[in-house]
Amino acid sequence: MKLVSKEINTFPSIFSKAIDSILDVSISTSHFYGQVLSYDGQIIEATSLPGMVGSLCSISTAERGSISGEIVSVKQDKVDILPYEGNLDIRVGDKVTLIQAQQEVEVGDALLGRVINGLGQPLDALGVIKHSKKMKLNGERINPFERREITEVLDVGIRNINALLTLGRGQRVGIIAGSGVGKSVLLSMITKSTDADVVVVSLIGERGRELTSFSNQILSSHSKDKVVVVAVPADRSPLLRIQGAKRATTIAEYFRDKGKSVLLITDSLTRVAHAQRELGLAMGEQPTSRGYPPSVISLLPNLIERTGTSTKSSGSITAIYTILADGDDTNSDPVVDIARSILDGHIVLSRDLAQQSVYPAIDVNQSVSRVMNDLIDKPQQKCAQTLRKLISKYNENKDLLLMGGYIQGQDEDLDKAISLWSEILNFLQQEETEKCSFESSVKQLIDLMVL
Repeated sequence: MKLVSKEINTFPSIFSKAIDSILDVSISTSHFYGQVLSYDGQIIEATSLPGMVGSLCSISTAERGSISGEIVSVKQDKVDILPYEGNLDIRVGDKVTLIQAQQEVEVGDALLGRVINGLGQPLDALGVIKHSKKMKLNGERINPFERREITEVLDVGIRNINALLTLGRGQRVGIIAGSGVGKSVLLSMITKSTDADVVVVSLIGERGRELTSFSNQILSSHSKDKVVVVAVPADRSPLLRIQGAKRATTIAEYFRDKGKSVLLITDSLTRVAHAQRELGLAMGEQPTSRGYPPSVISLLPNLIERTGTSTKSSGSITAIYTILADGDDTNSDPVVDIARSILDGHIVLSRDLAQQSVYPAIDVNQSVSRVMNDLIDKPQQKCAQTLRKLISKYNENKDLLLMGGYIQGQDEDLDKAISLWSEILNFLQQEETEKCSFESSVKQLIDLMVL
């Protein structure tokens, strides 16, 4: 191992301390130094440091002072570091300092009502955030057999979801749609209307204008005192975008461990996958399906599995991830496939419904909640199945109806769908400012089906 230090003659003791620092991250690592060997515009090669993949480093430059980065590869006599910023003036010989062998996230109740970036720095000009605890960035693994079952309904305030796609506390669900179909508006409605104790919103890789608009809208609502926003716009480095998603998950874990019911919203999971794709290709990974390297397939499950229910003594994290379907491809997109296989349900938004001004544009027949039948009673279950059948019947025969080729009386279900179609559309639609409780949603569903 090659170490560059102020005291070269103390190599044996430094090596011993290096081993200790890996085994015990509580030991200070700020006195371990290295030097920059090369920089290709993306990856910094430095002399060996007693760190591991994910360790936090600082690079001292003459022009911009200290720059943070993360070890992404450990080799026999050097390490590769990816900086959190781009277009850097880094020279061979610049000093590299190991800051944290295992990264930790500062958390605490003071985060409520605040907007932070991927490194935990405030973006809202409200001053320094006083933290009370530190937790591991990559979380702690939970024995799946110790997780509680999902037994409670999560009221999201949206009639369509409450009645037909009932969500439970601790469920993981994806919102799948192409661009411009209403994902962000739907998330805004859920955030403002949910009965969760704490809402953590992770805005990853979105436009700067949308970040500002969404954050201001959420924080100016009645739920300001229970919302934390982690915002990393699209022009930030891929590593920082991944950091933002992990930090938001760690913050959600902190409140879950306090016994809170937490709603974690990540917009979007696809941008996190894109960031990992950029990072993987820069590291020399071979692209597979649609250019995604294998590291993407491992990142997404690791991130998602940190959410959900926990042990009997703690709360739960209900996670909602938006998934951008490139070209409205909701069937063969790799990220959509991975997410659909891991999550406990998915909500598909339809561009056809959006073009008809039906908002939220939820395609009921392509959407599913895998825990719904365990949470609701038989009357709601029966009415939801009937409504799904009527919607399917109408959509299957829509072209025939428009041509006037259907004679009433040939299909009882289709006749009922035609007679109730205007009421069904009214049921599926909801104004952005309207809030519909779970009890009210179920009542309106039952009333609709007994007409």
